Order: sequence, then C-alpha cells, then structure tokens
Amino acid sequence: MTPPPVGATVSVSVPASAANLGPGFDAVGLGLGIRDGYAVQVLPADVGLEVVLEGEGAADLPVDEGHLVARHLREALEAGGHGWLEGYGLRLTCRNRIPLSAGLGSSAAAIVGGLGLGFALVRGGELTAADLALVNASAGVAEGHPDNSSASVYGGLTVSWMPGASVVRTARPVLHPDVVPVVLRPRGTRVDTATARAVLGPQVPRGDAVRQAGRSALLVHALTADPSMLLDATQDWLHQEQRRDVYPTTMGAVDRLRSLGHAAVVSGAGPTVLCLTTTDLVDVVVAEARSWGRTWQVRTPGVAREGLVVETGGGGS
Repeated sequence: MTPPPVGATVSVSVPASAANLGPGFDAVGLGLGIRDGYAVQVLPADVGLEVVLEGEGAADLPVDEGHLVARHLREALEAGGHGWLEGYGLRLTCRNRIPLSAGLGSSAAAIVGGLGLGFALVRGGELTAADLALVNASAGVAEGHPDNSSASVYGGLTVSWMPGASVVRTARPVLHPDVVPVVLRPRGTRVDTATARAVLGPQVPRGDAVRQAGRSALLVHALTADPSMLLDATQDWLHQEQRRDVYPTTMGAVDRLRSLGHAAVVSGAGPTVLCLTTTDLVDVVVAEARSWGRTWQVRTPGVAREGLVVETGGGGS
C-alpha cells in the first residue's frame, strides 16, 4: 500500500473513564469530561518516529516506540496495510490531561487514542462506526477488561462483555440526566492497576456473588431510571473491601460519604473516589469533600457525551 502522504495530520481526543461503579466489576464504565488529545503528522521517512509529550506524565513516559499510544498507533496502521515507518516518518504528540495511575482510565484512553489515530490516518481523517467497533474490540482485548476502554470509545454509560477471547460487545444505556459524577482524587497518590488486581482472590463466596448480581442489575436501573436508588445500587462485595489495604485513604473517604447517604465508590483500580450524586446534591458532596483539606482534588468534570472523536483543525487539545 502507498505510504500516507507527507504532511498529513490527524488529531483525536479521548475521554477519561470511571469503571466498575461499585458492583459493575470489569463491565460498567462511565465516560468523564476530562480528555486527552493525540495528534500524528506524517514526516519524511528519514525522520523515523518522534514522540512529543505534554501534561500528565510528560517527564516519566517513554518517548519512543514503547509509548502506549505509539504501540497501538502501529497496530492500527499495520492492520490498515501500512508497514510501520516504511517509506514515511511520524511525529506523535500526546497532550495528557487524564492523571496517571489514578483509576481514571489513562491507559485505556492511550490505547483507544493510538488505535483511533491509526485508523483515522488510514481513512483520510475519518472514523466510521465500524472503525469505532474495531477500536472497541482491540482496546478491550488489550486491556483484558473492556469497562474503561468502551467508555472511552463511546462516552456516556457503557456496559461491556467479552463473549470470546477476542470479541467485545458494548451496550450503551442512556444515563439519567440528573446523575452527576464528582471525582475526588487524593493528591500525590497513585495505584498501579496490576497491584490492585493482585490482591483479589480467585474465588468468590456464593452469597457474595448472588448479592453482587442483584446490585449490578439495580445499578443500571438506578443510573438510567431512578437515581434515588444509587446508594444501594453501588454496594460491592467483589473488589473494594479486598483492596482496602492498598488504598486505605480512599476507602476511608468512601466510608465517610456512604455514611452520609452518598453513592461513593472506588473509581476503577483507585485511588480516585467517584461519587454518583444528583443535581440537587452535588454542592453538598463537593462541600463535604473540600472540608477534608487540600490533600484532595475535587472535580465535577461532567459526563463525556462523546467518546473517541476526530478533532478538526489539527489540534488535539
């Protein structure tokens, strides 16, 4: 296949995500209004690959082919018939706004962004519905659990499952308009996803599994039809309590908010706390969290109504 033309530029943006939302372990995700921007420009072949990083993690992440976005950009270009850096070079620019190792889907966003850039470059700056489905499947397989990645692909509320090792399916229920996410992040604290998953046991007591199944069904109902049920709907037995020693400060915040009647959960693998509240109570939740002091970053980012999108103007902000 003919190499992409020198000078061609594509930019995409991808939202952060909160996953699990309590009992929806590895299945339920919510796109958040914090977005990473990624851009790729085709350069002459002798340039090779340039990686430019801005924002979160700029001093820590690799600036070569080992970068997560670059790895999945390569995957998409090769799937589209372009040999990696064969007859062309690339400048990859990553403008990161999603905090790293915070439970807000930064790695899923990077994977989705790299795949999206590659497919959009192959398609001449567009992404079709079929492309999004392919990104959704590839990112979910790469992550091993599609909850974060599907929310980054589509935005909004997602429920995803894997009927096969390389197959991802996603439903997109309509979030109730009164549901408001509040994101509470303990400053200076990171949790590696692998560390958080390592403490989970291989078996679950039958009683816990039964309770979890009921609450995960209730979770979808509460998020789409009756937010008054969110406190009960976000009760979890599979993963949060088991990880208490990994993020005790996070669990203390979850306990405090839930004792006050607010539907607080651990966002993904933590340490960020997600509180699913309503428009009439959001100020109460924010005031409570800010009373804990400056060690907590409190944000109301809103819900990402769009997921992976091609940006116009070559920006990728």
